[in-house]
Amino acid sequence: MLAAELRTVPCPMPIASPERASRPWKQIIAPAEPFLRAVAERLKDQILAFERDIATYAEYALTGQGKQLRPALVALSGGATGKVTDSHVMVAVIIEMIHLATLVHDDVMDEARLRRGRPTLAAQWGNEISVLLGDCLFAHALKLAAGFPTTEICRAVSAATNTVCSGEILQTQRRRNFDLSRGDYFKMLQMKTGELFALSCDLGAYLSGAGAAQRSALRLYGLAIGTAYQIYDDCLDLFGCEAQAGKSLGTDLAKGKLTLPLLLALERTPAADREKLITILREWKPRQISQLLTILDGLQVAEECQTSVHQFLETAKAKLVALPESESRIGLESLTDYVAHQTELLGAPV
Repeated sequence: MLAAELRTVPCPMPIASPERASRPWKQIIAPAEPFLRAVAERLKDQILAFERDIATYAEYALTGQGKQLRPALVALSGGATGKVTDSHVMVAVIIEMIHLATLVHDDVMDEARLRRGRPTLAAQWGNEISVLLGDCLFAHALKLAAGFPTTEICRAVSAATNTVCSGEILQTQRRRNFDLSRGDYFKMLQMKTGELFALSCDLGAYLSGAGAAQRSALRLYGLAIGTAYQIYDDCLDLFGCEAQAGKSLGTDLAKGKLTLPLLLALERTPAADREKLITILREWKPRQISQLLTILDGLQVAEECQTSVHQFLETAKAKLVALPESESRIGLESLTDYVAHQTELLGAPV
């Protein structure tokens, strides 16, 4: 089934309260804007490293960037602990390339047709080319990492890539596992999403000469905010609007992924009705979305998801006390507020 067929409900109105509004994204990343432009240009330069006949695919994958969250974390973490250099730009390019490779593969597995407001690579050129292009991106990122004079960067990048892919495998193994625990769910999120956030913060600090304590604090910050962001993204797949999100929604339901809203619903559903809910999820049909959202609303699932996001964000923010006051530290703090606000902007009281 095409992902474009998965969501047919209209976009609901956002319900976030004005007092929860965070600083706009552009204001948060303003100090890092020249850095992010340099990362975008360096990514374009990498297209030349690919064979001429596949450069079109590489260009499509490398120039369809979103908010550049991970490069922003490299810049802000580096700025919060010292001076940002060209080495930070290269590390940000490497991490973003790995992230983009995972998105190419994700879109194949999820049969997604839309990503960042345009057709996915798979929708344009098919699954075979997409899988192989994703592999090329992984390999090229590791080649760039090996170009640093120290092996620390390559080891860290390789380990993180392994963790991310392992997290994806675990999530795939546990599709339609209706006994999945919240603990196992959070572990998968930390592995498949939190790890690259943590790597961005850790290497940003490392390249600025930060000590072990600051590196550890920033790594834990990245792990927590990355996990919170993935919970938000999982909620977006259920409660969001494809036109606003700019990507295919409903893919988690179609693929049988158990995300936090569904785990909470299974926990809160009375035993007599639990099997009915499991049947809906096991034999999912897109036309059931309104019925499912009504069930989730009655169980107050969205509110509990919001609480979970805020708990991880508070954990992230607490780690920043180890850093000196600076504009970059303020940026890192503001990122937690931004994720909280984005969660509230979903078309449900999350």
